[in-house]
Amino acid sequence: MKTILLVFCVVVSIARSTETGRTYDNDNQHKRSNQDKSSRQVVGYEEIETTSDFWRQKAQSILQGKLAETKITTNPKNVIYFIGDGMSPQTVAATRVYLGNENRMLSFEEFPYIGTARTYCVNRQVADSACTATAYLSGVKTNYGMINVAAEVPRYNCTYNREETEFLGLLKWAQDNEMATGVVSNARITHATPAGTYASIANRDWEDDSYMARDECDTTKYPDIAQQLIHGEVGKRFDVILGGGRRHFVPSGFMDNENVGGSRADGKNLINEWLELHGSSSKYVWNKAELQAVDPSKTDRLLGLFDSSHCLYNLEIDEKKLQDTKPKLTEMVEAAIKFLNKRETGYVLFVEGGKIDMAHHETHPRLALEETAEYSRAIDLARKMTSVEDTLIVVTADHSHTMTYNGYTKRGNDILGIADVSDRDNLPYTTLSYANGEGYYSTYKKDNLAEREDISGYDYTDYHTQYPATVPLSSETHGGEDVTVYASGPMAHLFTGNIEQNVIPDLIAYAAQIGRYKVEKDDEPGAGSSLIVCVQLAIACLIVAIASWIKV
Repeated sequence: MKTILLVFCVVVSIARSTETGRTYDNDNQHKRSNQDKSSRQVVGYEEIETTSDFWRQKAQSILQGKLAETKITTNPKNVIYFIGDGMSPQTVAATRVYLGNENRMLSFEEFPYIGTARTYCVNRQVADSACTATAYLSGVKTNYGMINVAAEVPRYNCTYNREETEFLGLLKWAQDNEMATGVVSNARITHATPAGTYASIANRDWEDDSYMARDECDTTKYPDIAQQLIHGEVGKRFDVILGGGRRHFVPSGFMDNENVGGSRADGKNLINEWLELHGSSSKYVWNKAELQAVDPSKTDRLLGLFDSSHCLYNLEIDEKKLQDTKPKLTEMVEAAIKFLNKRETGYVLFVEGGKIDMAHHETHPRLALEETAEYSRAIDLARKMTSVEDTLIVVTADHSHTMTYNGYTKRGNDILGIADVSDRDNLPYTTLSYANGEGYYSTYKKDNLAEREDISGYDYTDYHTQYPATVPLSSETHGGEDVTVYASGPMAHLFTGNIEQNVIPDLIAYAAQIGRYKVEKDDEPGAGSSLIVCVQLAIACLIVAIASWIKV
C-alpha cells in the first residue's frame, strides 16, 4: 500500500509540473483572427450575406469558439491596463466602419471576456477623467475634478488633512510587491488620467505650482502634480514614464528642446532633478529617435516627454511629416514593454489613449476614430509582444461622449459622410453628430437659429471640419452611459457583468495578488506551491517506503 502511495505521489507531481508548464500557440491564434478580419474588409456587403445560411454558419462558428474557450486561472506575472479616454461604445462601433466594414473587430473586441462599468462620480451623474481615474485606479469614487482625495474634501480645497483623506492605488500596490511599473500617455503625463496612477490632489488643474499659486495654495504642503511625479511616493519609483507635458517640469522662461517655454513659477527644472535622483543609469528622451535608441539592458529608468503640452494627433503627425520625430502611441507602448520585460518580478503598465477624448471635445470625429484605431493597434501589439498565459490585459474607457451614430444609412456608406436628407427641412445630416459642442455654430444659420445650414458643401474629408451639434457649448461634454470592459489572459474571466467602475482595480489586484490581496510566498496557493507540496509529499512517501523496507 505504501509503495502504491509513493507511485501515486510521483505521478501527481509530474502531471502537475506538465500542466503548469503548458504553452499556447499565440501566433496561430493571431493568424486565425487576422484571416477572419481580412476576409471582411470590403466596401458595403458581400452577396453571400444575403443568404440565411451565411448568418447561421457564422453564429455556429462563434458558438463553437466560445465552447472551446478555457479559463486561465493562474495568476498573471504582468498586467497591462489600457484606458481609451472618452472611448464610448458608439466610438468603437464607428471605428470599425472607419477601418473598413461593420463586420470588422478592433483588436480588443476579440478578447474573450467583456463586461460594462458605471462611470458616475460621487457628486456628478456625468463624470470627468479625474474622478473616474480615482475609481478605476484606486478603487474609490470621489468628486468631479479630484484625484485620489476622498469625496469629503471639496474641490479646490488645499487645507485638508492629507494623511486622513489622500490615497493611492494599483501602481503603488504593484511597487509594494516589487513589481516594475510604468505609465504611458499621448496626453500630458500630468493630465487627469495618467496623474491618477501617482498623484493625490484636490484639483486636477494643479499640474504645476503656477496653477496652484493662482488658488493661493501652499505647494510646500500640497505639492503639484508634476512635483508628485518626480518626488512622490509612487512617481519616483516608476521604471518608465512616456508622454507629453514638458512645460510643467521646467521653469517659466526656460526654453525646452523644441524652443517652447516652461510654466513653473518656482524656478525648478524637474527633469534635471529626476536625472539627479536616479543617477547615470537613468535616461531622459524628448523625441522618437532618442526613444528608439534606448538600450533597456543599460538603462534602469526612462523618462520621455515628447511635447510641451499634449502629444499631436495621429493625423497631425502624418500631415506635418513628423513620423521621424514624434512617437505615436503604438511606438511608446512598444518601447515601454521592451523596457519592462527585463524585470523578472513582473510589471504593471498603465496606458492611456488620451487623444480620443480631446477630438470629441472639439467635435472632430475623424480625429477621434483615427485615435481609436491607433489605440487598437497599440493593444494588438501589446498582446502579440506578451503571452496570454502570463500577462493579463484589461481594456476599458473612463467615460463616454455625446457623439451619436444615427440615420438609416446603407452598408458601404462613408461613416464620416452624409447619412441622408431630413424629411422635414429637406436638408442633409451626417451619420455622426453631437448632442452639444462648437459644431453647433456650423449647424444652424447665424441670422436664424431656427434653420439649419445646408452642410452638403462641407468638406468632411478634412479632419479640421467640425460635425453638427444641437446645443452651443465651447467644448462638447462627456456622456454618462456605461463603458465596456474587455479582458484577455490569466484571470480575465473576472471582468464580466455590469460593475461599478471602482471594482476594476480590485479585480486586477486580486488577479495579480497585490495590494490587499497580496499572498506571502510561503502561503501562495498557486501552481508553483502546489508542485512543491506534492514533491514534499512524494519525498515523505519515499522515506516511509525506505524505512519500511529496512525493517523488513
